[in-house]
Amino acid sequence: QVQLVESGGGLVQPGGSLRLSCAASGLTLDYYGIAWFRQAPGKEREGVLCLGRNFRVTYYVDSVKGRFTISRDNAKKTASLQMNNLKPEDTAVYFCALTNTGCLGGMDYWGKGILVTVSS
Repeated sequence: QVQLVESGGGLVQPGGSLRLSCAASGLTLDYYGIAWFRQAPGKEREGVLCLGRNFRVTYYVDSVKGRFTISRDNAKKTASLQMNNLKPEDTAVYFCALTNTGCLGGMDYWGKGILVTVSS
């Protein structure tokens, strides 16, 4: 059974850093692109970053360029989102998701999400 579990969230001050991890099970990660989405309070869910199965990076939003980095380890079935220079507007529940139709396609599996709060 496919399962995605996020970890590494929490409270951080503006300008600080967090590293989110996504552990996958029940599949071969090589076959999927892996993406990070987020949903801020009262707002629609938006894509953040995606790393294709060909290791090509797709930015869904410009606001994280130069601050966020996505990576994956297919053998360990994990992916990470390194978030630097965090801003209050980055506060959201962050989700990892997998796609077998490319980063511009639909997501096939979703994690339950993890809260990131950026506040002083």
